[in-house]
Amino acid sequence: MDKPHTVRSLKVYQRAMDLVETTYRVCEVFPKDERFELSSQIRRAAVSVPANIAEGYGRWNMKELVRFLAIANGSLRELQTHFEIAKRLGYIQETRLTSLHRETDEIAAMIYALRARLSLRIEKNGS
Repeated sequence: MDKPHTVRSLKVYQRAMDLVETTYRVCEVFPKDERFELSSQIRRAAVSVPANIAEGYGRWNMKELVRFLAIANGSLRELQTHFEIAKRLGYIQETRLTSLHRETDEIAAMIYALRARLSLRIEKNGS
């Protein structure tokens, strides 16, 4: 994989940034007493996805990028769990949860595909 000029060129990074915006909008309708509890955890998990992609990219080392993509994926799965909790508490509707899961699953697939390509390249080149 030829490295794009900036992390902002990566489609997975762009989608993760879009997810952050979506997540903040979802949290706007949560009860005010959740502003510093579940809402805060949800926002941190969402922000962590593109942040970890960017950090791994910024290290200019494919093995490090692969490692940070795994961390980003973990944050994405954490975010899905927080969305499930929010649904169970009645803060988001089932249709919204389905949409959020679709979006997070698509990003997870992008992360997986990028990790797989990079891992193959690492195996092939030994770097």
